[in-house]
Amino acid sequence: MGNGTKENILRIIESQREFFKSGKSLSVTFRKQMLLKLLNAIETNEKELSDALWEDLHKSYEEAYLTEFSIVKEEIRSHLKHLSKWSAPQKVSTPLKLQPAKSYIVKEPLGNTLIISPWNYPVQLLLSPLVGAISAGCTAVLKPSPYVPNISSALEKMIKGCFNEDYIAVIQGNREVNTFLLDQRWDLIFFTGSPSLGKTVMAAAAKHLTPVILELGGKSPCIIDKTANIEIASRRIAWGKTLNCGQTCIAPDYIIIHNDIKERFIKSFKDELYKLHRGKSYPANNKIFPDRYYVHIINEKAFDRLIGYLDEGEIIYGGEYDRENLLIEPTLIDVYSLDTPIMQEEIFGPILPVITLDESSKPFKDSVLEFMKTKEKPLALYYFGKEADGWEIIAGTSSGGGCINDVIMHIANDNLPFGGVGNSGMGHYHNRESFECFSHSRSILISGTWPDFPFRYMPYKFFSLIKKIV
Repeated sequence: MGNGTKENILRIIESQREFFKSGKSLSVTFRKQMLLKLLNAIETNEKELSDALWEDLHKSYEEAYLTEFSIVKEEIRSHLKHLSKWSAPQKVSTPLKLQPAKSYIVKEPLGNTLIISPWNYPVQLLLSPLVGAISAGCTAVLKPSPYVPNISSALEKMIKGCFNEDYIAVIQGNREVNTFLLDQRWDLIFFTGSPSLGKTVMAAAAKHLTPVILELGGKSPCIIDKTANIEIASRRIAWGKTLNCGQTCIAPDYIIIHNDIKERFIKSFKDELYKLHRGKSYPANNKIFPDRYYVHIINEKAFDRLIGYLDEGEIIYGGEYDRENLLIEPTLIDVYSLDTPIMQEEIFGPILPVITLDESSKPFKDSVLEFMKTKEKPLALYYFGKEADGWEIIAGTSSGGGCINDVIMHIANDNLPFGGVGNSGMGHYHNRESFECFSHSRSILISGTWPDFPFRYMPYKFFSLIKKIV
């Protein structure tokens, strides 16, 4: 169980409860000091973290910086800038019926929290929630993924060098450790992972009435209308699908494309993909991997699952793979049936199914909306075409977030909340929302002592007047 023995876990939980009860994490000054320590630790340990990401995922420094380090550092800087304002009591209006009185919303930390992160963005998805926990004044037990042992070990070393474990602690281990952690009582559980595991987390939390933030996933559609800029659409989709080798919870999971532009898109997609990974136009009979910027599939189990999808349709482009190095070529595939696993499960890899719709029976947008209403709510939805048409698609569907004429980039704006809806999750974070999700909004009313109007008390004199007021 690594350092995740039952005795060690219980000891850390108890020490964190005592630390929180002491009130040491409550002052804004302390919270800012801890955020600065975390920021400095990330900058100091950036090379070690980057090297570990390369060992576990073959993730380049450039991609690690853009998708991991920079996002967490920007989050910390935002909290440092705004924390004093966010944590201050907020005065709100008080209705006439309660006068004389003043009303406030007071933010208080939820308390002792558990953060469980996945393997695909192991730095960002562990430390971004931690920023919210520190900012709100909570303690945190961090549980990184065992599938990326080098980066999980590097993160543990960094956190131990930064914080006392009675405040912030890292627990290593497998699913047995996760199960034991989830059996304990927490004031909040923040989980990032699959919908199936999200159900397990929620069931465990229900035993203690523990609130949860569930950042899950699902099948995020990418809709390409005939009004789309094909070159831009193909370039951005190729980038989004090969970023982290498609192992991104908001990666385009499948394409819905207008029949009139399908062939143009396929041709452009091939060329743009090759430019991204080779810096020049696509030559015949050439492969994308190996490539310094092309991340590996996480393990053989995931690799075999992905290879199995290749038999579920006609390969339009790609389809080559290298088992020894856990590499799969970016692949476009025409699916044989919408009922096959590739169209039922989140792909989480560089395979991109293509669904073609025409306008022989109804407008493209109507067909898209009809199709989307048969699906679970995704974590993201992407539309390429006229902005006005994109807004119609957004209005007729539901998703955690999304983009018009882009993919993934909504996560890069920390002024936008990030989170799922329905099967793709619950709750959201980033920037102020990270502070809010680890906080409780406490309602406080301060009543004056004079005058003390008699009509609020039994036997309710002047009731006809009271009815007019309330």
